[in-house]
Amino acid sequence: MAKHHFHLQANWPGGRNDVGSIESGQLRTTISIPKEMDGPGIGTNPDEMLLGAAATCYIITLAAMLERSNVKTSSLTMNSEAIVDVKNGVFTYEQIIHRPHIVLKDTSEQLYKKVTRIAEKAESTCMISKAVKGNVIIKLEPVIDMK
Repeated sequence: MAKHHFHLQANWPGGRNDVGSIESGQLRTTISIPKEMDGPGIGTNPDEMLLGAAATCYIITLAAMLERSNVKTSSLTMNSEAIVDVKNGVFTYEQIIHRPHIVLKDTSEQLYKKVTRIAEKAESTCMISKAVKGNVIIKLEPVIDMK
């Protein structure tokens, strides 16, 4: 199997509270430290990008696994949250909580259990989840409904 290489070009003009930029494929944005961490809060930041990477990886993995299992959905949406703690001036990315909302076209107790298992397996299968395992806790709070 071939290895895939991804590249990012970063430009940072100065000190801690400056504003820089990154470009990687279709991603082109300004970056800075978030206001919550006493930065300028312009553009995005590493905390949002890690949350975005984890969320997009999870929802794409979940959608692919549902499709491969022939599970028909009416909609698949998600809200994700990151929790960063600060102790003695040190920031620690503690956890990510994914809250997928899966709306099924039809359901049964058996299908509900199957989709619950798929939602859990998608988290452990996702490449980003595997990359942060042991450093960041990833929790799931799925909601499964029928249209």
